[in-house]
Amino acid sequence: MTQAPTCQLYLISPLDVGGNFPERLDRALSAGEGLATAFQFRVKDLDQHEAARLAAPLQEICAAREVGFIVNDSVPLAKRLKADGVHLGQSDGDLREAREELGRDMQIGITCHASRHLAMEAGEGGADYVAFGAFFSSETKASEHRPETDLLEWWSGLFEIPCVAIGGITPDNCAPLVKAGADFLAVSHAVWGGDEVAAVKAFARAMD
Repeated sequence: MTQAPTCQLYLISPLDVGGNFPERLDRALSAGEGLATAFQFRVKDLDQHEAARLAAPLQEICAAREVGFIVNDSVPLAKRLKADGVHLGQSDGDLREAREELGRDMQIGITCHASRHLAMEAGEGGADYVAFGAFFSSETKASEHRPETDLLEWWSGLFEIPCVAIGGITPDNCAPLVKAGADFLAVSHAVWGGDEVAAVKAFARAMD
């Protein structure tokens, strides 16, 4: 992910990416061309072979639209898929080890919750982006961490590394995060919980 002058959407998949999800992803990316520039493949409790099978059509769609394809949690899966990046939580392994395993070209993002300390550690360790949240209560993932928007202001004022805001973000509540300096808004339920095209267009209006 590169630093952009305006905030962009970072779409996170629902846990079920089978069925018609590839078509839904294609529609969402088409509706948000230039706005949705990253997609995170987030599945749980699947073996690597099954995960790779489900990832293949999604990765193809992302590649065709020049959207970064990021694997959640799994360095081995990211390596197997030759993904554009991997996103690691605080318990998903060591950043330096992941960098050694994946090389310089793969993007590595780190969840930093509401912590300035964790974010600075990630930046010093060579992370390509840091993620803060959850800013609001989330349908996708429970989190006891509730950062304020001043965390985004502080980070974007001091550091070049992009920051991602995450957690319960909708078209109705996203404007303060954009204003505070988030480079990306990570969204899942707000897009996949209904009509993905309408949702992406609503984000585009709200983020403008």
